[in-house]
Amino acid sequence: MIGWGRYKGYNMNAFRKDLISGTIVGVIAIPLGMAFAIASGVKPEYGIYTTIVAGICISLFGGSKFQIGGPTGAFIPILFAIAMEYGYENLLIAGMMAGVILVLMGLLKLGVLIKFIPRPVTIGFTAGIAVIIFTGQIANFLGLRSIERHESFIDNMKEIGLHLSTMNGYSILTAVICLAVVILAIRFAPKVPGSLVGLLCATVIAALFFSGKVTTIGSAYGDIPNTLPSFRFPDITWERITLLIRPAFIIAMLGAIESLLSAVVADGMTGSRHNSNRELIGQGIANIAAPLFGGIPATGAIARTATNIKSGAVSPISGIVHGVVVFLILLLFAPYASSIPLAAMAPILMVVAWNMSERKEFLHLLKIKTGDSLVLFITFLLTIFADLTLAVEVGLILAVILFVKRMGEVHLVAKVLPDPKSVKVEAHMVTESHDCPQIGIYTVEGPLFFGAAYRFDDTMPSYGDSNQPRIILMRMGKVPFMDTTGESNLAGLVRHLQAVGGKLMISGIQPQPLELLKRTGLYNTIGEAQFYPHTGEAINDALNSIDYNKCIGCSHAAFRECTAFSCQEEAGSVRGLKGRKKPVIAPELNSGL
Repeated sequence: MIGWGRYKGYNMNAFRKDLISGTIVGVIAIPLGMAFAIASGVKPEYGIYTTIVAGICISLFGGSKFQIGGPTGAFIPILFAIAMEYGYENLLIAGMMAGVILVLMGLLKLGVLIKFIPRPVTIGFTAGIAVIIFTGQIANFLGLRSIERHESFIDNMKEIGLHLSTMNGYSILTAVICLAVVILAIRFAPKVPGSLVGLLCATVIAALFFSGKVTTIGSAYGDIPNTLPSFRFPDITWERITLLIRPAFIIAMLGAIESLLSAVVADGMTGSRHNSNRELIGQGIANIAAPLFGGIPATGAIARTATNIKSGAVSPISGIVHGVVVFLILLLFAPYASSIPLAAMAPILMVVAWNMSERKEFLHLLKIKTGDSLVLFITFLLTIFADLTLAVEVGLILAVILFVKRMGEVHLVAKVLPDPKSVKVEAHMVTESHDCPQIGIYTVEGPLFFGAAYRFDDTMPSYGDSNQPRIILMRMGKVPFMDTTGESNLAGLVRHLQAVGGKLMISGIQPQPLELLKRTGLYNTIGEAQFYPHTGEAINDALNSIDYNKCIGCSHAAFRECTAFSCQEEAGSVRGLKGRKKPVIAPELNSGL
């Protein structure tokens, strides 16, 4: 489970690098952990507990060498809504249940499925979450008093508007100082933990020059204890499990998406490859363990993981060091954290929201004005004005509908005939005056599935008309996939042909459609002899199966043999052509069609 192969060749030099990177990330994680917890509607120390316990477990049991786990911004609106509706105790239980779901997903090897979530859906809900986080910090930034937080985005905006008259100039000054330091650090000293430096500067200035004028962590939430809480197993009942299964599933899905996205980012930065299923198991173990110490749900943190890599991390030891560093700082400096102004925390979360918004990708997808733009925009709006679950569900449904529509448009059925010049069959050769009344050759391209059924039915001949050809040759070399709807359409064509004494011939069929036809029995109904590796062979047999009497006097000249057939005065002399072993069509067509 731990994967000791990741430590092969590990030495003191590697440990030194992990120690440095883990310490840097640990220092960065402290203000973020507290800020995410406060924004999620719980006490700041719970964010620190999560950083310690979940951070160590994710590094120890996960599938990425460089993943840094802990509370993240993506969880804020979800955890806040759960805490508001169900309470803190039930939030812990939902987190544990989510952990169990993640472990089961990993054991069932479902990690690869998360990668199938369309990019517009991911960007849409990520940008929506960023907006919620950013706007959720406006009240603390301005120092507004008597603010009541709501689940609804609109209600929260109304609340801010109603209390704008309570703005606190000292809070604004504190927030601006922190924000300026963070921005300057990002711009001129990217290796310096800007969020921590900004927090320290703003806290010191507030304490020295306008102490008591701004709301602090201590005044709002009480003093932060300098120890981990005692191990406590939540009171889990069947009633609570049924009540919390939906929130737990939401936490698990978002946790899986975020952690695997973070692991993919780490792979891109390092050239390594993570194990997605083991990563889900590690995330699950972390989310089962963290609530036992009061921690909230956690996942892989993209920004902290990237910082870990840039700081020289070599192995998961850096993530374990990061958790230990946070624990040591908790023991030594927790009492001082109570003096941190909430206004100093607000800019940190605003910067996090700005960075996670993927604004460039968001604007790019909107500008191209395709179906993906619609999926993105609707997912974005629903995330903000409804909830993340509905946003993802609707986004996925829209993405599936668009996919089916696009695949249906890719599907092509064209009637073709041989072109003597190119030794291939071409659609442009078929005209009203140049077509075979007895043989219909059709090229089918693209998947033959339910989304393309209407195109297939519209193009293939209808057998209410007695003038339709009785021999149909379908070229299926470019049909990679067929579902049961496609098979049903094909079966209907076979029934029509057999009812009028005709037959269906198929050339170049690929393995998947062939296997499906064998499973359904349609292969035997069509007849093994009617399947050909090349179109040329199928045309030869088709020409030997036609009614030569109908060829007499025909002016279509669809095939090069037609001139000889149509000039015969007696049907018997034409029938003499039947049964000849030598192909009546050029042999080179066998490879060219």
